[in-house]
Amino acid sequence: MTLQQLYVALFIGGLVLLASIAATRLATGVGLPSLLLFLGVGVLVGEDGLGLQFDNAQLAQDLGTAALAVILVEGGLTTRFNDIRKVLAPAAVLATFGVAASTVITAAAVHWVFGMNWQLALLLGAVVSSTDAAAVFSVLRVVPLPRRLSGLLEAESGFNDAPAVILVLLFSAVPMDLDPLTIAGTMFYELLMGVVLGLGFGFLGAMTLRRIALPAAGLYPLAAFGLCMVSFAAAGTAHASGFLAAYLSGVVLANSGLPHRSATRSFAEGAGWLAQIGVFVILGLLVSPSELLREVVPAIVAGLVLLLLARPLSVFLSLVGFRVPWREKVFLSWAGLRGAVPIVLCTYPIVEGVPDSWRLLHIVFILVVLYTAIQGPSLRIVAEWLHLIPRDTTREIQVDAAPLDVLGAELLTMTVLPGSRLHNVTVVELRLPDPSVITLIIRAGQPFVPQPVTRLAIGDELLIVTTSVTRELAERRLRAVSRRGKLAYWFDEYGDPN
Repeated sequence: MTLQQLYVALFIGGLVLLASIAATRLATGVGLPSLLLFLGVGVLVGEDGLGLQFDNAQLAQDLGTAALAVILVEGGLTTRFNDIRKVLAPAAVLATFGVAASTVITAAAVHWVFGMNWQLALLLGAVVSSTDAAAVFSVLRVVPLPRRLSGLLEAESGFNDAPAVILVLLFSAVPMDLDPLTIAGTMFYELLMGVVLGLGFGFLGAMTLRRIALPAAGLYPLAAFGLCMVSFAAAGTAHASGFLAAYLSGVVLANSGLPHRSATRSFAEGAGWLAQIGVFVILGLLVSPSELLREVVPAIVAGLVLLLLARPLSVFLSLVGFRVPWREKVFLSWAGLRGAVPIVLCTYPIVEGVPDSWRLLHIVFILVVLYTAIQGPSLRIVAEWLHLIPRDTTREIQVDAAPLDVLGAELLTMTVLPGSRLHNVTVVELRLPDPSVITLIIRAGQPFVPQPVTRLAIGDELLIVTTSVTRELAERRLRAVSRRGKLAYWFDEYGDPN
């Protein structure tokens, strides 16, 4: 690629990105998952649109897997543990037993109705069995549900990608092994190791980041995101569930009281959006619209089975024994949104050479587009019909750790060294420029909040909050008093750094 071609590619890529962002604003306003618009962009520039040829299923699988990992990391880093703590058990059952039940019901229906062979039928059932994290998170941003219900949806969508991926990989084997012990053993090992590695990397990363001071605030989001991706890769290397590990490590890091949580959330959301745009455009490129028409009827029937039979049955069976009101069960049944995950999973059997697997891609593509367009905008209506939207939708405040960059403020630290004339000067005598204040003094290892009459002493560590505008004036005043004492200005000492 020449330099000029690179400029053209970056220009087109930038325009696609900006157009996708603008379209997202419209989609979010009506509760429609933006994946439909991104898929449309891919189809528009594809071989039946502007003529861009793309049929590399292996590349689509690699990029799609990486993008799903980023989306799940974003989901973890933006999840508040208090919202999902009480629903972890039902979410885990929905993500395991619910996925298995939905897979079997959907596969049996398409096998008996269309005579689809069992391998392709089971693959179709497994591919569409999990809810999509990106679609669910985008809808939850605009539908104010009760915290328990939104937490259950959020946790389920974060957990259930892992079992679905395991089933798809098992069913993609040629020849396919349907030994129940093999399936159960594989799923148990991959899920257990995914949990262990995800929690392990999360707690280790949180412990490390709490004990080191990075030189720039922007490094904290990068460090948190990098730790989650390392967790994903480590789990994949150990043949465990990387998706589960990535999500759990993100949840642990996001709820460990790390500094600059607002910046971390913003960075994660931006990375998640970029991953969504990229993977949906690529998946839109992968399909051929001219070949979709022949699969419309199977897609509609499979979608109806999933929407009206498989999903409701899996929800109600999974939640037996849990105190979940029937209204919430009905909403959970309707809110099983599908998105990038099913389409990405369709590339696995294609890469493995499963017969008729391209047909599977076209069926799932139509199913996702059609039923997401129906379910997405209707979720708020269904929630209101079921009386699930609380009257008081005031959002709870979120207390952040050191959000000084957001406030345009800075945290200064200094130590009163031997020989400094700051010794024995009171806080009020310092006369720091407004608005600057000593918020904490650490003396002999013991922190305390100073009073105006508190006298500084040799060895004191001071934490001073000031604004970016007055920082230089505060530093000058501290240097001046350290050199000539509290009457420094009388001696024409103004703290010049030179």
